[in-house]
Order: sequence, then structure tokens, then C-alpha cells
Amino acid sequence: MSQINDISLVAQVVVFKNTRAFNQLVQKYQSPIRRFFLNLTCGDSDLSDDLAQDTFIKAYTSIATFKNLSNFSTWLYRIAYNVFYDYIRSRKETTELDSREVDVTNSVEQENVGQRMDIYQSLEKLKEVERTCITLFYMEDVSIDKIAGIVGIPAGTVKSHLSRGKEKLAIYLKQNGYDGNR
Repeated sequence: MSQINDISLVAQVVVFKNTRAFNQLVQKYQSPIRRFFLNLTCGDSDLSDDLAQDTFIKAYTSIATFKNLSNFSTWLYRIAYNVFYDYIRSRKETTELDSREVDVTNSVEQENVGQRMDIYQSLEKLKEVERTCITLFYMEDVSIDKIAGIVGIPAGTVKSHLSRGKEKLAIYLKQNGYDGNR
């Protein structure tokens, strides 16, 4: 039912230039897309907001290209994925990705700050594609087939990235005092 509603809203935006319909799509997907970026940027909330805004701007300007070959959410995550990697490529010209610092100011307001920071630090240890797969699968509950469509790699490769990423996370967390019994 949700996919039918998304298609209806997309049609209203494309045919009638209905910005209210697009606003409904933004409201529906704003939190998941922002959370996706928050995990990819290891807690940098300002950067996550900027990347989410870029994603929705690109989605709006190219919404007529949505062909309904996948769910709207898959199409939107693919745009988000491309926005993130465009950002990474632009940053690599000036600094390495690993030099990013985690945004502590917004994390202070949340519960379990230490655990959340440990998760972000452990995510920093992963390759970008592993982090993307882990974030989508475990934090956004996206299926392996949809992740394959978003990232543009075969489902078997997604499974490999999930396995390697999970192993790296387990090792890092175990070395930092997490024994798996929590």
C-alpha cells in the first residue's frame, strides 16, 4: 500500500508539479535518510542534514526519471548513496576520510552516549561500502536485494561486505570492552 501511495505522490509531482505531494515524500523519508547519513558520517549531524538536503533536492529535480522499476525508497536511497560518495570523492582531494571527527554536541542529548560513540567509532573502521551495507541492512532494515540495487553490486557481494563488516565490528567492539553479553 505504501508503494502505491509513493507512486501516486510521484505522479502528482511529475504531472502537476505538486510541491505538497513532494513535501509528503520528504516528510515520510526524511528521518530514514538522515539516519542513514548519520551512520555513514559516524555521527556528524550537521553533515548528515546537509547531505539529506542535497538528496531531496536531487530527487526533486530528477523525479521525472523515476521509472517505477524499484520502490521509490530504493530509488531515493540510491540518490543518497550517490550524494554521499560524491561528498567522499570531493573530500579526498583535500583530506582523507578517516580524519573526520564525530559530532559530540548532538550526541550528548541522547541516551547511552558512550555506546553510541563506540558504534560510530567502530563504523569508522569499516570501508565505505561495508559501512553502507551494514547501515542499510542492520540499521535501516533494507533487504539484501534492495541494497544490491542501491549500491550497484551483486547480492552475493553485499553478503560478503555484511559478513566482513560484521566481523570487523565484532573484533573492534570486543577489543573495547564489549563481550557480547550486553
